[in-house]
Amino acid sequence: MDGGALIGREAELAAMYAAVDDIAARGAVLVAVGEPGIGKSSLLQAAGTHARGGDCLVLEATGVESEVGLPFAGLHQLLRPVLPQLDAIPPAQQRALRCAFGIEDGPVRSLFLTALATLSLISEVAVARPVVIAIDDLQWLDEPTHEVLAFLARRIDSDPIVILGACRTGYPGSVLGVRLDVNGLDEADARRLLLRHARALSVVDQEAVLTQAAGNPLALVELAAAVPNGSPTADPAFIPLSARLERAFAARITELPPRTRDATLVAAVDPEGETPEILAATAVLAGEPVTLDALEPAAVAGLIEFDLVRVRFRHPLIRSAIVQSETGGRHRAAHAALAAVLEKDPYRRTWHRAQSIVGPDDEIADELELSHVASIRRGAVTTAIAALERSAQLAADGATRGRRLLMAAEHAFGLGRADIVDRLITAASVTPLSDLDQARMEWLREIFSDGVPGDDERILELSRIARESARAGDTDLALNLLLGAALRCWWANPGAEARARVASVTLGLPDVRDDPRYVATLAVAEPIRQARTVLDILSKVSAETVPNGDALRLFGAAAHAVGDQPRALEFLERSEKLLRYRGRLALLSQVLAMQGVVRLDLGDWTGSDSATEEARRLATDTGQPIWSIGPLVNEARSAALRGDSERALRLAALSEQMPALRPLNLFLACAQLARGFAFITAGRHAEAFDALRRVFDPADPCHHPREQLCGVMFVAEAGAYGDRRADARRIIARMEDLARITPAPLLEVQLRYARAVLADDDEAEALFRAGLATDLSRWPWVKARLQFAYGTWLRRHRRVTESREPLRQALDVFRLIGARTWAENAQTELRAAGDRTATSPSVSPERLTPQEQQIARMAAEGMSNREIGQQLFLSPRTVGSHLYRIFPKLDITSRNQLAARLS
Repeated sequence: MDGGALIGREAELAAMYAAVDDIAARGAVLVAVGEPGIGKSSLLQAAGTHARGGDCLVLEATGVESEVGLPFAGLHQLLRPVLPQLDAIPPAQQRALRCAFGIEDGPVRSLFLTALATLSLISEVAVARPVVIAIDDLQWLDEPTHEVLAFLARRIDSDPIVILGACRTGYPGSVLGVRLDVNGLDEADARRLLLRHARALSVVDQEAVLTQAAGNPLALVELAAAVPNGSPTADPAFIPLSARLERAFAARITELPPRTRDATLVAAVDPEGETPEILAATAVLAGEPVTLDALEPAAVAGLIEFDLVRVRFRHPLIRSAIVQSETGGRHRAAHAALAAVLEKDPYRRTWHRAQSIVGPDDEIADELELSHVASIRRGAVTTAIAALERSAQLAADGATRGRRLLMAAEHAFGLGRADIVDRLITAASVTPLSDLDQARMEWLREIFSDGVPGDDERILELSRIARESARAGDTDLALNLLLGAALRCWWANPGAEARARVASVTLGLPDVRDDPRYVATLAVAEPIRQARTVLDILSKVSAETVPNGDALRLFGAAAHAVGDQPRALEFLERSEKLLRYRGRLALLSQVLAMQGVVRLDLGDWTGSDSATEEARRLATDTGQPIWSIGPLVNEARSAALRGDSERALRLAALSEQMPALRPLNLFLACAQLARGFAFITAGRHAEAFDALRRVFDPADPCHHPREQLCGVMFVAEAGAYGDRRADARRIIARMEDLARITPAPLLEVQLRYARAVLADDDEAEALFRAGLATDLSRWPWVKARLQFAYGTWLRRHRRVTESREPLRQALDVFRLIGARTWAENAQTELRAAGDRTATSPSVSPERLTPQEQQIARMAAEGMSNREIGQQLFLSPRTVGSHLYRIFPKLDITSRNQLAARLS
């Protein structure tokens, strides 16, 4: 319909036209939301016409309810016009899309690689012409397509790409972007529309239609058309509007010739909508040859549009009306007919066969179970879940039903869908599960929560089930269960018995020492007592020889847990590269979150900020709430160390909102550390000590045995300068005892600082010198802190000349890493020592946002915008937009100046 012909939609059209008209300057996402028939489709059509008039390429797709279970069906529909341009994107991304669409055989390595490929393809197309994506009936899109669109919507701010959608009220499609509510027409506009289409109606009938339509444009038109078949006043007022519309369409359907009814029924249950396929299946259903002529009466009745390629329903309610008007037996017969003509598409054939039967059927159930493997290979996990669930329903054997439900639950866990996992586990729990499947169900209940909360009894129970699984020969399941139990120990702070039990059962497993889950379980369950074993195992693993990004993630987590930050960074950097390449964003977010902490400890604060910011964004994108808290807490710690105390305290409080609901001691400890750091940089040492001491107190909810290692030099400093020296010494004495148990490098280097700053004057210098004589090349932040403390000690003992060199060295590092408060303190000390050369630091890249820092570093290394975009899951144009903002911030004018400026 022409945009000018839409009555009463001036505001909605203006919003959509504005998004299209501004496309050259910025991307946008706008979703029209309203009840069926309210005019959403007409708005999309008008916006599409407007966009074409502005020389935009319009890519269109429509969600179909029966298509929800078919992976990437909507995406294929959307991208079909631009698939000839696939060669413009990297080969791995080309393959991802071809495999997703079944054009090429092979697994889809990840949904997010497919999403990145979609972003790359549309961005390439948009270089020549702006692209408007118009998606009708978002609520009926298959889930993989919906995920890809969500990925795209978050990344087109700087691209000439606009996404326009239409979604029914009450469905989640509206979360893609700005919501545009489409309400009923007011009385005057409703009357204008009715008179345009049904001026010949009597006044009584007009009033009846206006009353029942309640401002719904489609209802006004279709109910008016139904009047000759019976007055609309016969419809009960309590019938929902969509039902009344379906009845209006159904009146036309009943008048169609038999073969036309057969054809429209097949089209209604066939998501693909391909004309030759529909005619072939209709011939099977009818038992006689069928031609295009069979579709013509439905087109004349205004129900469908068709050509030699596709059959399209004029409105989703028409499809629904056809389905509702036929019996269950007819539905099943239509599905069986489609299955009969789909011999070259095994998955769809099996899917339609499964819809064509009632009651158990083990043959089809087995086929469905096998078909889920193909769905997983294509990255269509939700489709695999549906196939397994239907397969379970068709199975005659109860144990088989339970096994398939648990398989489906495992895939749902991979999607982060707690609701589906709970539903499937509940269904499986009433089936006669085998002992191993019972253990698998316990693991699913456990691992979905990332190991929270951490009560002792649950950890002991999981350890028992793991031991029994190992005895039954399933060490793989045992390792999964133990890793789940260990995560409970990590996030929370259970008793010593629970930690020891997890470690004991893990150590007793046969032939698993080389499995990364083994070392990770020991590390996160017992980071102090198992540190020697863990470090011994890790010392024999080279990051460069491990080809698996997930294995490297676990090795990195193990090294981080036992406080070997330099080794952790080696594993995590390598893991990041492999996970980026494979597009595994969920695991990548976890790796980046750990990297953020590790880099902060090591003094790479710019790298820490970049990793932390991206980790939080990806954790949100991939639905991992636990992994979005860690980056938030690390951001608080970073702000505190940089001297932004107000922001640090605000973020620390924000991060505690979830731990307040569940006992996640890890985050409580991290938040408390951030508070302590903030008070130290603000010069409030007594308050800092009171905040930090809680992390070291086993009776305090903020205590965490591993995280206390991060606060050792800070609690020592707070005690030394906050008149709490004796209390601080008692804490450090306990840490010395721990150091005899664990060789954690993080604890060792911080103790060197703590010993010196808390020592009496007659011992302090020797301890400072001993600390600085240690190889701290991988710990520049700790070394600079030690140099600063030593220089300060020397000046205050009137050894002014000697104090200048360590203070200068500390100042250089503080400036380099962006520790502004510490740099200012070092300058103050140097001036007090008579050094007039200490000046304010020059402009540094700290002024850039974390993502800008990341992009600037990559550009400085010579990477192109396209290469940077592939690494950060951004379009090349978005990268270019960031660089446009970066240059003036760094006071440079070209790309080749970046390396020098950043150095």
